[in-house]
Amino acid sequence: MQRHIYDCRPGCPVESTLQLISGKWKCVILFHLIKKDAIHFGELNRIIPACSERMLALQLHELIADGIVLKHTDLGNNLVTDYQLSAFGETLTPVIAAMETWGNQYNAVMSAHK
Repeated sequence: MQRHIYDCRPGCPVESTLQLISGKWKCVILFHLIKKDAIHFGELNRIIPACSERMLALQLHELIADGIVLKHTDLGNNLVTDYQLSAFGETLTPVIAAMETWGNQYNAVMSAHK
């Protein structure tokens, strides 16, 4: 997929980031990859049950193509595939951590209003 480098008008760095991590499941996938060094496809599929297997594969494929995630297949067993963040992907850790913090605050506020 062709990615763009946006001109430097206000907001363009946000657009640059969003084109890489947008999508309903990419940030959730990144969250789980941040929490573990490497994770099998099947485990990701189990811990994100609302994401279909096809969508998970598609989102991982895009993250790999963008250099954010690395895919490792066991040469002795082609059925075992691990995913982990690349060094570039690890730079998203503070972004995802901030989203987790904000989400926890939001959930607390919404729970208090019920």
